[in-house]
Amino acid sequence: MKRKKYGLAVSVLLMALLAGCGGKNKNENVKAGMDAIAALDYDGALVSFEAAREAGEEERLIYRGEGLAYMGKTMYEEAAETFEQALSMSNGRVSGIDYDINYYLATAYFKEGELGKAVDVYSAIIGIKEDEKDAYYLRGVIYAKQGKLEEAKADFDRAIALGREDYDRLIEIYGILEAEGYKEVGQEYLQAAMDAGTKGMTNYEKGRICYYLGDYENARTYLEKARDESGYEAVLFLGKTYETLGDNNYAISVYNTFLESNGPNPQVLNQLGLCKMQTGDYEGALGNFQAAMNIEDNGMMQVLKMNEIIAYERIGEYKNAAVLLNNYLKTYPDDEEAQREYIFLQSR
Repeated sequence: MKRKKYGLAVSVLLMALLAGCGGKNKNENVKAGMDAIAALDYDGALVSFEAAREAGEEERLIYRGEGLAYMGKTMYEEAAETFEQALSMSNGRVSGIDYDINYYLATAYFKEGELGKAVDVYSAIIGIKEDEKDAYYLRGVIYAKQGKLEEAKADFDRAIALGREDYDRLIEIYGILEAEGYKEVGQEYLQAAMDAGTKGMTNYEKGRICYYLGDYENARTYLEKARDESGYEAVLFLGKTYETLGDNNYAISVYNTFLESNGPNPQVLNQLGLCKMQTGDYEGALGNFQAAMNIEDNGMMQVLKMNEIIAYERIGEYKNAAVLLNNYLKTYPDDEEAQREYIFLQSR
């Protein structure tokens, strides 16, 4: 559900769907609409989908695309209604697009605050496909947010059982539980993974789990070994480990060493900027955020834009920050924290 994955997911699914519909030109307006969504041009996408309807292109793909555009515009009720319309056009045989639309429908319900309806959708998916681990995980997320810890744990247990070596998912579960006030429960999952034996884990995976367990010394040891094995991901966690241990200068050297050897990387530049912010080097941080933004298809433009705004604010350039934040909110209108920040900046 993260925005940085949104455009990629849309593009991959679109390619698969159009390939299955025969010919690259059959749904060309649908493709144009999906391209517009990937570019965050949701109004333009809706225009393309209307053109697709007039051209007689595949109606189900049109409704699905319109739902995604409404999601981008934070019009979640309209999105849900459109996804429901797409699902009503099923031929009765459950296929990949049915699961795809149901997942988006559940997300629309979730964003709309209709948590019960979202749970019902995930339950329906599980009822059809018992080994659908993503549905168990996402239903568990909602249960955790509702304070239904036992139900959440049952779903998380099932998701873990269906992907025992999916350590990314394990850490996501920890993150959800920690955010909802169940940090110790989340750490129990991580500790259980370590206790089960680390023979099948990479040094990077062991380092990350130790990091979230608060075992920073072992995290540092594993992540130092992983620097040449796991690319920028290991470098990020190694640097953050040094930051947590209070050695920001060494963390900065870790990030800079990687960048000097491997060239610009948006994630590392962003973390370098955040680390510099902690040291009070706001000008340097701003330069890092802007360098990352200049990397084509960086996949994290929303985060970078917000960090750029914060850097300008810390420098004291409140007018620049306010202008950038106004533009930011036009693209990401559902960021409530940014809305509050805009009110603050206007007062400056």
